[in-house]
Amino acid sequence: MRRNLACLGFLVLLPAPPPSLAAPGEKKGAPKLQLSENEKKLLELINKERAREKQPPLVADPVLCKVARAHSANMARQGEMRHVLDGKNPLDRVRDAGYDYLRVGENIGVGEDGAPLEDAVKGWMGSPPHRENILQRRFQETGIGIARNDKGETYYTQVFAIPRKRR
Repeated sequence: MRRNLACLGFLVLLPAPPPSLAAPGEKKGAPKLQLSENEKKLLELINKERAREKQPPLVADPVLCKVARAHSANMARQGEMRHVLDGKNPLDRVRDAGYDYLRVGENIGVGEDGAPLEDAVKGWMGSPPHRENILQRRFQETGIGIARNDKGETYYTQVFAIPRKRR
């Protein structure tokens, strides 16, 4: 059985919209986060890579997970691995979800259903733009989404973010 993984990385180091245009509210009312077993394992694998480079672990954020899950599901539905789908890029998706960010990055990938999660991480770590997102010290929070389609493909999205500091 073939177990290939194709990956694309996206990193934006642009400032967020001014606070007046950014989504209001603190995380006090944020939904409770329940990661699937595969999402937990992928986060664990990513944080092991960060630990090897003496970087702090990423913390899963409910809003970023919602964004990552929706993008993976959309890629699976359309059968396309792209950062821009339906005219929206990672910044649009994160902003539309109400996450107040300073910076955003995104890694995406597609592989055969049943391929080990380690393959996704290995593919990302072997690609300079993906590796940079994973090891970016300033990224603090992440969202992970995994979706499968009826063609036997598994789509992965990992969103990285630096939240805007609240005063």
